[in-house]
Amino acid sequence: MDGLKHQHDNVRPHRAAAVREFLDAEGVQQMPWPACSPDMNPIEHAWDALGRALNERDNFPQSLQELAWDLTEEWDALPIDDINKLVDSMPQRLNALIRVRAGHTQY
Repeated sequence: MDGLKHQHDNVRPHRAAAVREFLDAEGVQQMPWPACSPDMNPIEHAWDALGRALNERDNFPQSLQELAWDLTEEWDALPIDDINKLVDSMPQRLNALIRVRAGHTQY
């Protein structure tokens, strides 16, 4: 996992000891992110798609290694066009946030 960076927003699951230990053990550099408006980050929608894909699998992973394999397989199966659309939506997301003065947006 060399060169990977993990962006987190300090929500409880991201601060869990098991998560921190795993990221440290794998050498993943962590990028802090403000706790405000985590849903503005396009990756949240990618995580949602990944979670739905995992839930649709017939077999639940029985180990961390199986989970890592399943996650990698499902991540690789996410359509790159969908990911690009999420990233490309950032200007619209930010403009919407500015329009509502940091209030609620459709994102």
